[in-house]
Amino acid sequence: MQNYSTLPDNELLQLLKQSDQAAYSEIYHRHFYLTYIYAYKKLRDEEQVKDIVQDLFTSLWIKREFELPTTNLPGYLFTAVRNKLFDLFAHEQVKTKHLDSLQEYLSKSTSAPTDHRVREKELNAYIEKQIQALPPKMRRIFELSRKEQLSYQEIAQQLDISENNVSKQVNNALRILRTKLGFITIILMSVLR
Repeated sequence: MQNYSTLPDNELLQLLKQSDQAAYSEIYHRHFYLTYIYAYKKLRDEEQVKDIVQDLFTSLWIKREFELPTTNLPGYLFTAVRNKLFDLFAHEQVKTKHLDSLQEYLSKSTSAPTDHRVREKELNAYIEKQIQALPPKMRRIFELSRKEQLSYQEIAQQLDISENNVSKQVNNALRILRTKLGFITIILMSVLR
């Protein structure tokens, strides 16, 4: 049996192109930490970084037969992570622009037609209902973060839990709410135009 840990990256790439799972595993273990640290320095969000790096290595396996480099695997991985970060930042900017546009519209339309005010109240009620549907601990942490504007550190001290746990709970709450509210937001954006 071959000792993969002694093989150079270019040989591991050749084995990976032949769908060698042990070579893939060695590449993963050899390069995961460095790509994770690189992405974390740029993003500072542990959960999102894990998702990005995991996605990177998943796509490495998927592209193994077609698009892999023959040399400089670290350069390829760092470029791929950087591109995934750029995609994430671009997506966040678009989302922010839409939310800013919506906020601006709502703040300028003090004399909005009655049906818009009714829709706004209904949307707020729906959002609140979805927040109330969150698991109790997650809901409490989310409300402290978003409604009371407490920092993760303040929430952790108040609830006697770790900041990491607070971060995970807030991220999970946001993920759940995005899923439930995504369709409603799209409809609202098209109605308000």
